[in-house]
Amino acid sequence: GEQLAVFRTWDGQAYVVDAYCPHLGANLAAGGRVVGNCIECPFHGWQFRGEDGKCTHIPYAEKVPDFARVRTWPSCEVNGMLLVWYHCEGISPTWAVPEQREIATKEWVFRGQTEHLVDAHIQEIPENAADTAHLAFLHGPAILGGSDLRYTRSKLWDFMKHIWKAEWQPEPEPNEHCSRLLLQHTATVFGKHVSLMDLKVSARQVGPGLVFLIFEHAFLGRGVILQTVTPLEPLLQNVVHKIYYQKNMPAIIPKFILRAECIQFERDITIWNNKQYLSKPLLVREDSSIQKHRRWYAQFYSEKSTRLPARKEGLDW
Repeated sequence: GEQLAVFRTWDGQAYVVDAYCPHLGANLAAGGRVVGNCIECPFHGWQFRGEDGKCTHIPYAEKVPDFARVRTWPSCEVNGMLLVWYHCEGISPTWAVPEQREIATKEWVFRGQTEHLVDAHIQEIPENAADTAHLAFLHGPAILGGSDLRYTRSKLWDFMKHIWKAEWQPEPEPNEHCSRLLLQHTATVFGKHVSLMDLKVSARQVGPGLVFLIFEHAFLGRGVILQTVTPLEPLLQNVVHKIYYQKNMPAIIPKFILRAECIQFERDITIWNNKQYLSKPLLVREDSSIQKHRRWYAQFYSEKSTRLPARKEGLDW
């Protein structure tokens, strides 16, 4: 729900500030321009410094008041992304996003991205990692069956199955804001194991909305899918997947991996878009990691965090 202006100064540094000029509310991102290390308002030419938001110049005023400033947001550029820190109580960043060495050294190169809108509570998406029981049922049927859940279990594609072994764990201090899902994927065709499809995936969640999915294949090499979940509204998430892969591998390999991941992800989206978030779900013993995940994820809320509106009984909505 926040409106932001993002700009890069002449020396190459990226900054994020509130979009609206405190003078008369013009949008700095719509017609504003970069002047040196400032962003200039398109309405009256007020200039605001990127690093602290202070107004440094008003074309028609003799003196710039000390209190004239625009709010700045802590941000960093890492792994080819500009990431903004949000805390509802204004607390400064308490952890940093790790750099993927192979992206920084250009050993792995960008090979494409997908983008989806998901109508769900933000917590639903990472919680999937701890819900290992859904893997066999929802993601077991062959990707050839596509993502439309009416047809994924069609007899036509029954000859192929995906088999998943999964284990989810939170990480110890000082990385308690991280968790890890280790996945082993194998596939069978007519009941026979096809070693060409063996894949090891390590999914590391960093904070509430960023995941590093690292793929390792015996001879198709290594790469990473970066998943970002950005909340646009209380129940609307923008999910982007970007794939970086060994540059000595033909681009078709990472593009196929991204496509396969996309099909599986879209199966989840059908569930998320139509489900309800249950704060007290009915779980069995084998679901214990879901409660463990909820306890881990609770650290990303604070006193003033926006809560889901309680559902009223009755039809007075």
